[in-house]
Amino acid sequence: MALRIFVTGQAGVGKTTLVERVAREVDRWGYIVGGMITKEVRRNGKRVGFRIMALDTGEEGILASIRGTSHLPGVPFGKYIVHVDEIERVGVSAIRRALEETDLIVIDEIGPMEYKSDEFIRVVGEVLKSEKPLLAVVHRKMADKFRPLGKLHTLSIENRNAEFGVILDEIMKELKGLRG
Repeated sequence: MALRIFVTGQAGVGKTTLVERVAREVDRWGYIVGGMITKEVRRNGKRVGFRIMALDTGEEGILASIRGTSHLPGVPFGKYIVHVDEIERVGVSAIRRALEETDLIVIDEIGPMEYKSDEFIRVVGEVLKSEKPLLAVVHRKMADKFRPLGKLHTLSIENRNAEFGVILDEIMKELKGLRG
């Protein structure tokens, strides 16, 4: 079974930072990394939305924005509007390319907002059926759903540096094994 590493934890503990660090290190060793990263958009210190970025191309889109602050169409989700078209244009496309072209697939994040897209749900299923190693951030409310599918690491401020080393070691061992 292919390596599946899921990272979860409270908001602000460094899940995205950890995944980005691992992706950079794996890339530095000459492996191809693809997929997507999600980042907060802040204005005047307040979170006003989330952007999504393809790791391979750097292409960006708006995952979600506070209601009334964007002209993009979307689906209501709490105080946000989730821009399903953007998830599919940037995120789903990046994950599909990663399935074909990379050594490691990164998905940040698998969460309730992303699950507003049927295409996102479908491509995550394809990744889980593939033989490609996966490093994914899973929203804490969805962690139990993914726990049986791989190794779940719960990040905290106290353990995030140690977890970075553990996760990087697991991934490098897997990638080196695949190349023989």
